[in-house]
Amino acid sequence: MFSRRPPEWLRESRGSRRLVLVVVCVALLLDNMLLTVVVPIIPTFLYATEHKLQNSSLSFNNQKPPKETPLSSVLSLYDNTTYVLGPHTAKPLDPTPRGGHNRSSPASCQEDSDFLVEENVRVGLLFASKALVQLLVNPFVGPLTNRIGYHIPMFAGFVIMFVSTIMFAFSGTYALLFVARALQGIGSSFSSVAGLGMLASVYTDDNERGVAMGIALGGLAMGVLIGAPFGSVMYEFVGKSAPFLILAFLALFDGALQLCILQPSKISPGSLEGTPLLTLLKDPYILISAGSLCFANMGVAMLEPSLPIWMMQTMCSPKWHLGMAFLPASISYLIGTNLFGSLANKMGRWLCSMIGMLVVGISLLCVPLAKNIYGLIGPNAGLGFAIGMVDSSMMPLMAYLVDIRHISVYGSVYAIADVAFCMGFAIGPSTGGAIVRAIGFPYLMVIIGIVNVLYAPLCCFLRSPAAREEKMAIISQECPMPVKRYNTQRQQQEFPLSDESEEEAGE
Repeated sequence: MFSRRPPEWLRESRGSRRLVLVVVCVALLLDNMLLTVVVPIIPTFLYATEHKLQNSSLSFNNQKPPKETPLSSVLSLYDNTTYVLGPHTAKPLDPTPRGGHNRSSPASCQEDSDFLVEENVRVGLLFASKALVQLLVNPFVGPLTNRIGYHIPMFAGFVIMFVSTIMFAFSGTYALLFVARALQGIGSSFSSVAGLGMLASVYTDDNERGVAMGIALGGLAMGVLIGAPFGSVMYEFVGKSAPFLILAFLALFDGALQLCILQPSKISPGSLEGTPLLTLLKDPYILISAGSLCFANMGVAMLEPSLPIWMMQTMCSPKWHLGMAFLPASISYLIGTNLFGSLANKMGRWLCSMIGMLVVGISLLCVPLAKNIYGLIGPNAGLGFAIGMVDSSMMPLMAYLVDIRHISVYGSVYAIADVAFCMGFAIGPSTGGAIVRAIGFPYLMVIIGIVNVLYAPLCCFLRSPAAREEKMAIISQECPMPVKRYNTQRQQQEFPLSDESEEEAGE
């Protein structure tokens, strides 16, 4: 008879913290690739489809009588002018290049600038729909992971993300793209909350947790890094569906990896009941940390829908430039998260976050000064590096605050962290489009830049957060040396993902 026990290598894999980290990294990578791959595609796709339909409708309704239509045109080699031959006159055509705009005049890069201004609002709402849905789902996902564990929500996130990717590939209207983006928000909520909570529960040492969070955020950064340039190049030279189909195949790989490493069919709640979500929301230190995540990421959230359209209006940028403009921010974010994953704990996470928010504000103020894509390299690189400083400082700090002030169960606190991200990516694009239409793109950057600069000093309150006395008593008994490890869950297995640990507990 065949043994029902899994192979030895598979059982060892399920007890490995490194493989758990790999699973979370891949999930965050795919989520953020899908998040950013649409940034250069959606504005140009909607302009190409809806503006074309609008023009064809107008031209059909305003057709002139056939007798006024020019019969032919002749190109004069003498002065390189095209003359239209009609029944009565021959007039030279406007020597504007094909495409309806003069390349020498940046102000007339697009044929219909008014249409692009209106498109800011619609594109902003579409981008914000993901964060809005994720914002509504997160408060339910956090407590759910406390009850049934992290495995099932992680796998559910993969399934929903796969369906959303397929919808993006084959959707041709604004309504279907909106539904696909909203569906992505549900999948992202499950994957992010469950993945980060799983890492915090597996890595109990504060230093190791900070490094692990930095690596996981590096996976997030890789998704942001690859997404926008990959989407713009594939859309320019292959087509709209190609990048999404490739992401769908990568999502299938992530699902297979989860089936091997995790046990998505098994309910495995934690041994301790976590702190209620409302109690965590009343904690001022957690609120300040969440605010840092929200406002720092709101800057790049406002850039995503508005920067490509601003480039189309002022820089005559081709489609593949629209995604490449985000490349410096992505590379510097990847460097920042990996560098400050461990460095932030040494220099002080509060100080790292405060400096990061100041740099975010200064970088945003410099974005409108760019005259071409090369002028965007410096501000975008500074923006990405600074957001990496904030994220790699605040994510492990959220778990640290739970350790010293509440019960060490992390699903709800990372639901709050994800809500902070979502508020940035919901408020940013939705209000950013309206602000651009009302007062212009440069003033939008000034507003969000000043907000980050003014919020930065609040990080000083995170310098030495007050710990609960009973929590410190438990920690001091377990670790009389300087506090670096928070094993307050003695009842919980060190590797809750391992089959062997359950067998040993049964004996």
